[in-house]
Amino acid sequence: MWKLIFVAALTGFCQASDVLDFTDDDFESNIGNHELILVEFFAPWCGHCKRLAPEYEAAATRLKGIVSLAKVDCTVNSNVCGKYGVSGYPTLKIFRDGEMSGPYDGPRTADGIVTFLKKQAGPSSVPLKTDADFAKFIADGDASVVGFFAEDDSTAQSEFLKAASAFRENYRFAHTNAESLLRSHGVEEAEVILFRPPKLNNKFEDSFVKFSEDKFTSNKIKKFIQDNIFGICPHMTDDNKDQLKGKDLLVAYYDVDYEKNPKGSNYWRNRVMKVAKGFLDQGKKLNFAVANKNMFSHDVSEFGLDSSAGELPVVAIRTAKGDKYVMNEEFTRDGKSLESFLHDYFDGKLKRYLKSEPIPENNDGPVKVLVAENFDSIVNDDSKDVLIEFYAPWCGHCKSLEPKYIELGEKLAGDPNVVIAKMDATANDVPSPYEVSGFPTLYFSPAGSKMNPMRYEGGREVSDFISYLKKEATNPLVIQEEPKKKKKARTDL
Repeated sequence: MWKLIFVAALTGFCQASDVLDFTDDDFESNIGNHELILVEFFAPWCGHCKRLAPEYEAAATRLKGIVSLAKVDCTVNSNVCGKYGVSGYPTLKIFRDGEMSGPYDGPRTADGIVTFLKKQAGPSSVPLKTDADFAKFIADGDASVVGFFAEDDSTAQSEFLKAASAFRENYRFAHTNAESLLRSHGVEEAEVILFRPPKLNNKFEDSFVKFSEDKFTSNKIKKFIQDNIFGICPHMTDDNKDQLKGKDLLVAYYDVDYEKNPKGSNYWRNRVMKVAKGFLDQGKKLNFAVANKNMFSHDVSEFGLDSSAGELPVVAIRTAKGDKYVMNEEFTRDGKSLESFLHDYFDGKLKRYLKSEPIPENNDGPVKVLVAENFDSIVNDDSKDVLIEFYAPWCGHCKSLEPKYIELGEKLAGDPNVVIAKMDATANDVPSPYEVSGFPTLYFSPAGSKMNPMRYEGGREVSDFISYLKKEATNPLVIQEEPKKKKKARTDL
């Protein structure tokens, strides 16, 4: 009896999942049943997959009836995983009408997945029929791009819809042919208008921007959107951070919360905007944003700032090259401290901020210890070839490599032209042009070509490193050979 109850309960539990389970046998027959579906290719032993699982399940439940989510266990379904080029886990891909549309590069949280897929579901541009439809659409928390067209088969509308399809992942689009809407916005033939979020309305910029080109092409419409979508000072969130980062960007971090405290959020934002507008009007090139300091606590700590400090914003700049500058003076309500900070930035008077461990007092070991503060003097010495390991203290592969890397350093300790070095990339800023996204990551920085380091992709045995350096080193290697063991004299009995 109890056994039957247990089996029934277990069956009910399994059926409770809203994530579809596809296999080699049914993938092709099932995938075509969905206009839009997100598929996770995973392995049960994968740690990242385990962390994603509850978020993925929660997203599937919230999206039920809107967009389906599925998964494929690649350890037992190698055919379908091979067909779609899965080489790491988890790999997420978007399918439309049975065909792979492309990789999913969005957030890995339930909120992020839901937001991303809702934008993907349905038409790329929402048709608006009435004034009520229009009012509801532009009342959203994000910017809205609306196309007004007298003819629904016009070239202008066709080009607008192309732009909407290309940018649907990041921005919101709608279009209308309703005479009442065209009339109320003074449109005779065609117009594209970008409406800023009502919560961000301010006295420093217009609440909407009109497309001003004579000819409507999708490329011109896309450029218009990219140039105007964020305005002077947007609210940086998880959804738009990728569009903002990668530029020269100043961010004011404080308790931004447009749901619970919109007035307080705009109080500090307006002070940032006032100063920002003054510099932008002078032709100074810099992007501005405000962000919640708790949501972006990792960014705040990367600047050496304290996210728990008071109500005042903390301010920092990160350039497209990765250089960081921190405003150390307290943010004043009149904006004077921010203004002074920006004057120094544009005048080139600010010292770059480096997150760095202290320079080692003794650095005479076979493997030189790099920190942000001594990286330039050791690695960028033009007379030296340098092999660098970027590691994390908790990384198992790094720990396995350590004795071999020390042995390599010992073998090359007598070579005056080669340096074997390592850096804790979690405790120090990694300088450009080095890119580190996993551990360990190794680079070879050749003498005389320091801005063109080569990523090391070879084996991890000492002999592999020696072979590589013999090939790439500027000068012949000087290798410390182990002393040969003396043969014991043979004694005849």
